[in-house]
Amino acid sequence: MKKEKDKFDVAVIGAGPAGMMAAGKAAEAGARVILIDKNRKPGRKLVMTGKGRCNITNAEFNLRKLVENYGKNGRFLFHAFSVFGPKEVINFFEKSGVKTKTERGNRVFPLSDRAEDVLATLVNYLEKNKVNILFGSQVIDINCQNSRIEKITVKNIKGKQEIIAKNYIFCTGGRSYSLTGSTGEGFNWAKKLGHHIEKLSPALVPIKIKEDWIKDLQGLSLKNVEVSAKISGKKQFSEFGECLFTHFGLSGPIIIDISKRVGKLLTNGDEIKISLDLKPALDFVKLDERVQRDFKKYQNKSFKNCLNNLLPRKLIPVILKLSGIDLEKKVNIVTKEERQNLVRLLKNLEMTVAGLLGFDSAIITSGGISLKEIDDKTMKSKIVDNLFFAGEIIDVDGPTGGYNLQICWSTGYLAGESAAMLD
Repeated sequence: MKKEKDKFDVAVIGAGPAGMMAAGKAAEAGARVILIDKNRKPGRKLVMTGKGRCNITNAEFNLRKLVENYGKNGRFLFHAFSVFGPKEVINFFEKSGVKTKTERGNRVFPLSDRAEDVLATLVNYLEKNKVNILFGSQVIDINCQNSRIEKITVKNIKGKQEIIAKNYIFCTGGRSYSLTGSTGEGFNWAKKLGHHIEKLSPALVPIKIKEDWIKDLQGLSLKNVEVSAKISGKKQFSEFGECLFTHFGLSGPIIIDISKRVGKLLTNGDEIKISLDLKPALDFVKLDERVQRDFKKYQNKSFKNCLNNLLPRKLIPVILKLSGIDLEKKVNIVTKEERQNLVRLLKNLEMTVAGLLGFDSAIITSGGISLKEIDDKTMKSKIVDNLFFAGEIIDVDGPTGGYNLQICWSTGYLAGESAAMLD
């Protein structure tokens, strides 16, 4: 006969943001909850978000506009966001003592800039509501009979242990940052239980570039530039903001945000060009006039010494080389055609995409449990009667800016509340 202590109302697998929120909410609603994770402490990936600052959410309080940021799958989140949206998330942390601030792009951060403060709040939430925690425990078996999970078996330093619960919540994340424990096991379990997994791919990930000169720009960050993806010279989409050059290619907020769309273009086999407009605030004519003013100012100098006021120092050697203009040529004899070719280069610095970095460099995973198989009002599986899902394991994701953590908070809250209520 099973020990009473191993029987619970709700068992949550995965102690990331979605799992901690789900476990805390279920316990707050009166359920006896156990939270299981193979790591020895919770929130390993959470404390890495926002470069350790933790972009909690995005302060977009218009529900329709908020959902638009998640593409066609965003409609699935309407109910979850209406129950526990950005305003409720901010209030949750504020009431727990984590003061927040809103930065550019409506990004919400803890005032302290410390992700650890966000994690501490969630841990306190679990303790306050007396959630049982089982860390360092790997799920090795899930017993399902007649469309219901009967028990799960975990393995830890004490050996094997069976956990029996009325309801189960999978919050196991995706495949990104596998060192934090996100190895995709939850997808395998769900598939064995009869769920369909939409194709998994790394999202919000840096882009590899073929050109060798990219290495010379490693570490250079450019603000207020426009990046576009092109096929055969035709623009597919663009973003404005900050990008970062690396030894392998491009990173930074706008590159991360377009990476998913670039990945989809790559699947068609087309050659994709990334174009940087280094001076998007100036059209061709105005930029040409600006260059002419600089040329007039430095008319007695060589071409190689006339771009200091126009470009960051690290970028100048690359632009000089790509321009094709004789570096020793006096500026006052640079031809109109040469000058205008330089302007075109500044407005369209092209690079060839070699591919995307993999899951270990991705912020999130695109794809996951098919939304057709999840009840958006409860996060309950339509295939297994006592199974719920929350967080990155679900097939919906958004851009950078707090949107993906908002998915975790909202779906975790709804799954926890629903699992506590259902027998």
